[in-house]
Amino acid sequence: MSLTKTTVVDQITVEENGTVLYREATRIMEDGKQLSQTYHRSSLTPAQDLTGVPANVVAICNTVWTAEVVAAYQAAQAAAEAARNTVA
Repeated sequence: MSLTKTTVVDQITVEENGTVLYREATRIMEDGKQLSQTYHRSSLTPAQDLTGVPANVVAICNTVWTAEVVAAYQAAQAAAEAARNTVA
C-alpha cells in the first residue's frame, strides 16, 4: 500500500481584463487509485508579483500581461477608485 499526494494545476482561465484565474487540484492516491481530491482557486491581476506561483501559470501570465494589458488594467482600477471616491 503506497499513498501519494500530488498537486497539479488543472484549470487556467484568462479574463478579458487580463486577470488570470487558476485552480490547483490536490489528489491523494493509493496504489494508483484516487482516494480524494480537493481544490484551491487563486486569481492574479496584471503586474502582480508571481513569486511562488506554479511555472505553467507564470508562463501564461508573462504571455498575457503585455504592457498594453497592464496599462489598461491599471487605468480601469484608477477609474473605479475615482468613481468610489466621488460617490462618498
